[in-house]
Order: sequence, then structure tokens, then C-alpha cells
Amino acid sequence: MPVLSDAQIREYVTIEPFEENIKRSGTISYGVSSYGYDVRVGTLFKIFTDVSPTGEQSIVDPKNFSDDNFVTVDTQDTGRDHVIIPPNSFALCETVETFEIPRDVLAICVGKSTYARCGIIVNVTPLEPEWRGKITIEISNTTPLPAKIYANEGIAQMVFLKAEQPCERSYADKVGKYQDQTGLVLPRVD
Repeated sequence: MPVLSDAQIREYVTIEPFEENIKRSGTISYGVSSYGYDVRVGTLFKIFTDVSPTGEQSIVDPKNFSDDNFVTVDTQDTGRDHVIIPPNSFALCETVETFEIPRDVLAICVGKSTYARCGIIVNVTPLEPEWRGKITIEISNTTPLPAKIYANEGIAQMVFLKAEQPCERSYADKVGKYQDQTGLVLPRVD
């Protein structure tokens, strides 16, 4: 599968809002790049906590996931341009951008080097053909120090691979559980 160039990304993939990759002094880059698109992290974050409302330690269970595992922070409410992820902790967030992936394209996410060099690991599962919505991003702070994540700035790069022909069964065909997600979507098992 060939990787889409910046011109092909504009032609094949719907990204709203779409941004050019221009020099923005003092900002972690975002927008279209040579062979990908640098997404921005939004303002809403769910940061893991190990204290439940009952005072007992929480357990992360993907089949029975509880919102009590997180503290929700919206940088718009705090008046700050960032959140702090505690040492050796984890957060969920969403992209500013909404995506529509064509039936013959697969998108893979990789972290940006600016954060990777600080010990921040970004993970997103592949965006399958015909997946639509805002992307939920997983951020791990692998350091023993608190880490700043800047809202409305670049967090990861999407790389788009174009197949020679459309897939036989797309994410839309499977009625995927994360299709058309808006807002931060927690894990669920159907």
C-alpha cells in the first residue's frame, strides 16, 4: 500500500477543520505534512486516577470500564492552555479534527517527536476504511515527572495508506462501535 502524499490527502481524506502545516512560532506543529497529517489535541482530557469515590483502589477492566477511573479536565474551564499528566500515568483526549476515511484507505497514528523526546507516548488504533469521527487519543507519561500536554496543538501524526482497491468489508459495513464518535469515548465491549 502506498503512502498518500500531501496532495493526495487533500483529495482522498475528509478532515475538518483542515489546516495547512505552516510555521507557528512557539506552537507544537499541526496540519498537513509531506506524507501525513499532524492532528491537534482538543481541550477535554480524562486523566487516570487510582482513587475511586469509595476510597478503594480502582481496577481497569475493558469489559466493565468505569468513568470513576478518571478525573475529567477541560482546559476551557480552567483557563489554561495545557493539562498536567501525573508521573507514570495515562490520559485520554480527543482530536480537534474530525475524519472521514475512504473505503480504500487505512490510517495509522504515530507520536510526534517533540513529545516522544519528553517520554510522552501517543497511541491510537488504526482508523479502518470508512471510519468516521473524532479520534480518541491515548497519551502515556512514561517519565517519573509530571508532563504538560498543550491543548489545541499538535499531538500525533496520521499516516494514510491507500490500497489498490476498496476493502471487502469496511468499518461502516461492520457497524463498528466507535463509528461517528464525538467527544471522548471510553472503552466498551459490545
